[in-house]
Amino acid sequence: MGHNQLDIGHTAEIKQTQMKGREVRTEDFVLEKNIFNNIFGKDIRRVFIYKKAERLAKVIHLITPAFTESASLGGRIDAIVTGLVDAAILPSGETRTALSRELLALSSVLSIARTGGLLSAMNADLITREAHMLLQEVAAYEEPRLSLEESPTLSGIAKKISQASPSHPTPALSKRAISVHSARGGKGHIKDTESNSGIKDRRDAILSVIKDKGRASIKDISTHIRTVSEKTIQRELLALITLGIVSKQGERRWSTYSLA
Repeated sequence: MGHNQLDIGHTAEIKQTQMKGREVRTEDFVLEKNIFNNIFGKDIRRVFIYKKAERLAKVIHLITPAFTESASLGGRIDAIVTGLVDAAILPSGETRTALSRELLALSSVLSIARTGGLLSAMNADLITREAHMLLQEVAAYEEPRLSLEESPTLSGIAKKISQASPSHPTPALSKRAISVHSARGGKGHIKDTESNSGIKDRRDAILSVIKDKGRASIKDISTHIRTVSEKTIQRELLALITLGIVSKQGERRWSTYSLA
């Protein structure tokens, strides 16, 4: 093997860092709530693709010393390293095209480097294998299509009523009956009765996800039913457990659900 050819082997584990007085693994930063919601739209598959792109970028970076004799190829490989990470955080509609473009460029650079003796066959094959796995994930990715309307809250209903103009009376709520019941102390409260069809739609969607996966967490379900909050999903799961349709395994964040 030439002096400028490297054997990469397995990538080193990411070291742990200290953040705000608590131990946090740097690879978990991608799952911080704001990033998971705003960048990846609560889609765990996009997070998985991002992590694979990041892993590939790190592997490529380890071989950059092999390109010291070719400044042009070295500059191109550096651009691909940053391009992979940049492409993986684009909106879902653009990620597939951008990642595919970077992977195509990587394939060409690896072929040139291998032919020119800059890169060993073992290293080229290792990177090619990682790139092919990422390309398969990108090609198989489909954006979640299921979307259910979130249940209106009492405050939201009250706000709509208060904002209604006298000349344009509030339409009758066909799916929600609002009734005022007097308590013993003379105080009234608004009772919000949700329609059976809305509940059925949500529960059918939850059961469909569980059936497809075999066993799913609330986070798994929320990535497919993206416009319904995790709290609502948890409430429906508890109801399905009570009905004997779903069973629960584990506790708290490790809880998973399967068909009973």
